[in-house]
Amino acid sequence: MPDKKTSNLPATAETTSPGFSANRLATIHSSSPLWQRAPTRDKSGIPYSDFMMLIPGLKKFSKSRLRDIIKRLEAALMQYEKDIVMVDLNMKINVLWVTLQSRQGLTAEVAAFIHHLVPEAKLVSQHAVTE
Repeated sequence: MPDKKTSNLPATAETTSPGFSANRLATIHSSSPLWQRAPTRDKSGIPYSDFMMLIPGLKKFSKSRLRDIIKRLEAALMQYEKDIVMVDLNMKINVLWVTLQSRQGLTAEVAAFIHHLVPEAKLVSQHAVTE
């Protein structure tokens, strides 16, 4: 079995920084569990919003189809780079996780845009802060 760090297909692709960089989605990381890495609040204590999308069969897609989906995900996420705190694409469980700055309607808007560009992606969970 190939090492996650050298595989051509990402086991987990993650972006954790203020501002999103498209080239970072396809970066492969062997990481700790998401619940240990996903930030929950900003520096001033304001909670982040997040959502999870299932992409059925993702880990079984051909390399070319997977590259196409990652490019479409990057295109969608780049539209919201100033609002994105973290992105995690987990190939083992076919899940995309996105953590965002809290703004009313933002989680639904980003998830809908991702689904528009990647129809295979289905929203399965969201936590939107409505303060």
